[in-house]
Amino acid sequence: MFTIGDFARHGRVSVRMLRHYDATGLLRPARVDPANGYRHYTASQLSRLNRIIALKELGFTLQQVRDIVDEKVDAGELRGMLRLRRAELEDAVATANARLVQVEARLRAIESEGHMPTHDVVLKSVPSVRVAELTATAASYEPEDISPVIGPLYDELFRRLEAAGITPTGPGIATYEDVPDGDGRVLVHAAVQVSAPLRNGDVHVHDLPPLAQAATLVHHGSMDAVLPTAQTLTHWIDTHGYHPSGYPRELTLECPENPDAWVTELQTPVTTPSPAGAGGHPEPARRTGTAPEDSPAGA
Repeated sequence: MFTIGDFARHGRVSVRMLRHYDATGLLRPARVDPANGYRHYTASQLSRLNRIIALKELGFTLQQVRDIVDEKVDAGELRGMLRLRRAELEDAVATANARLVQVEARLRAIESEGHMPTHDVVLKSVPSVRVAELTATAASYEPEDISPVIGPLYDELFRRLEAAGITPTGPGIATYEDVPDGDGRVLVHAAVQVSAPLRNGDVHVHDLPPLAQAATLVHHGSMDAVLPTAQTLTHWIDTHGYHPSGYPRELTLECPENPDAWVTELQTPVTTPSPAGAGGHPEPARRTGTAPEDSPAGA
């Protein structure tokens, strides 16, 4: 037999934890010395201890752990509990990874302040395009609220297009606007260019209005990491004395399976600056006549 200290060392747990398991009836000592109250354990009890620790690490309560190790839960129930817990842990990992991406994006934005090149910003007019579109509402502009909405929205849009026999003819275009009641919610519009009649049953087809003048910048990589690029465009607009005149658009130029390889053009409609601009002498921007019409389709 082992003393409680020896058993704790072999089991890689604390003595205090073993005392707690004894008090709750989860793991009783094999023997308690009646003279001094010292607890003693056997090596065979390590298997029960290992199960207890493993189930605790999976997030089960002590009562659930007790029911499982005492075989009060049958195999079918245990499989269901483990599958549910696995799904919860996978969801927690995905949430943590998404937060990490946003923290890294904020860090890159901070580190690049005053250093990111803005010469790639292009002023251009954007023609009207016909799009098929679905709309849903997100709780806010925060990425953790937008991402779970826009992905399924595009999945459903393409499903409906396929069912209607409509083939996209150009890139995906995402736009966002405030919900009119001003409670912070956002209308998320997932659209893709099509050549189809304006009325198509379950698919809303309409003509997206032209932009007389838009400040544009191309983002390379996942949209979860778009913050530094978007803020570079924002700084350029402000520095050159322009003013946003509508809701931004995101034009998907390339959308391979790996999000890190995505290419997206950010488009912000702007009004013409005053002659002197915000800084006195605005730097001339490159201009093009229209947005490219032969970009590959994406979503």
